[in-house]
Amino acid sequence: MAEAQAIPTAAPGITRREFLTYVWAASMALFMAELGGLSVLFALPRFKVGEFGGIFPFGRAGEVLPRVGEGPKEFPEAKIWLVNTEKGILAIYKVCTHLGCLYKWVPSNFRFECPCHGSKFQLDGTYIEGPAPRDLDRFVIYLKDASGRVVAQTDPNGDPLPVPDPNLIIEVDTGKKILGKPAEKKGA
Repeated sequence: MAEAQAIPTAAPGITRREFLTYVWAASMALFMAELGGLSVLFALPRFKVGEFGGIFPFGRAGEVLPRVGEGPKEFPEAKIWLVNTEKGILAIYKVCTHLGCLYKWVPSNFRFECPCHGSKFQLDGTYIEGPAPRDLDRFVIYLKDASGRVVAQTDPNGDPLPVPDPNLIIEVDTGKKILGKPAEKKGA
């Protein structure tokens, strides 16, 4: 009697279909990880000192600020006007609250005026007339001593910040905008 010869069986492995499924799943996982990583990097702020959206150090208050009763001082790189009033200092954003136009200081009228749509604002950014829905927006100001310690800063309402010492250093945080108060329209 002849013995039955054993037929060798293949070791259990993965089929071509399973291999392609694993490769497809791995490539999708890698794609999703890359997409998630890029989304996180895109969402993180990348502002540096001296860039709009970051902090601008301007120097000593006595050297930087205009005198009380004078017009504002323009800082184009920070997109602000520094204003010095009897009540204190303000950092006013240079963009009109109506449609985002760049308004100008008009020394002959001693006020800000938007050349595009005619909105007018007082020296402290308070609405006078025009289509603008609110006062001009402001930024947070920090007053620091020589050691870098914050002595005073703008309150959440954006009220003028008194300067107790002209030797304090002024820094403006253009990443912290304070929206202007709603305009009180006359005759409404």
